[in-house]
Amino acid sequence: MSTEHPSPNGDAPAGVLYVVATPIGNLGDISARALEVLRKVDLILCEDTRHTRKLLSHYDINARVEAYHDHNERQKTPSLVSRIQSGARVALVSDAGTPTISDPGYSLIAALSQTEISIVPIPGPSSVTALLSVSGLPTDRFVFEGFLPVKSGKRSRRLQELAVEDRTIVLFESPYRIARTLAECYGAWGNRRACLGRELTKKFEEIRRDSLQGLCAWSEGRSFKGEIVLAVAGRGHDDSDM
Repeated sequence: MSTEHPSPNGDAPAGVLYVVATPIGNLGDISARALEVLRKVDLILCEDTRHTRKLLSHYDINARVEAYHDHNERQKTPSLVSRIQSGARVALVSDAGTPTISDPGYSLIAALSQTEISIVPIPGPSSVTALLSVSGLPTDRFVFEGFLPVKSGKRSRRLQELAVEDRTIVLFESPYRIARTLAECYGAWGNRRACLGRELTKKFEEIRRDSLQGLCAWSEGRSFKGEIVLAVAGRGHDDSDM
């Protein structure tokens, strides 16, 4: 397999997929390199064309966009592979942050990895590292769990499995389930240190550091909006004096 990663400096090479991280909220967080790539490619694949067009319009980028999401990923992947093999320069973005991190893109990258096509990461914003950097929790080792299972049985089993994890645990959660998740984490893991981030980098950004018990009390009866990231100390790192 090819290991060369073409640079986007100058004209973007033909037959390449760029995996481009975009802002998680604040549009100013996009990198100069990401903007350069988005201006040069033939096609931008995105979850929601309306959402991505707002970003492109903000930076006066007139690019062709095409929807590529969970519901059409498998269906569209073969034709996209053929187009890239035929010389198309394509960028993959998600609605926010880094593509394939709990977002679409796995099928395309897995398929292209079996070819000689170059797959080039254009790194940038990530809600996971953004929260960890200000969490006050150990960050030398951490585990990203994404979303917990929705069904109660699978959810309970996964929480019990994670109870013995000694690395900091990072979760994504819906605003509609966060109170339940905090209560279940407290019940399964005990009163560990935690940090909750909501609407990171946006106008109503909220970051709260507390024990799980404290976060449970704080969330009780509240309604939440926006994306939520939760980091919880691993086993053996919880404070006995909380």
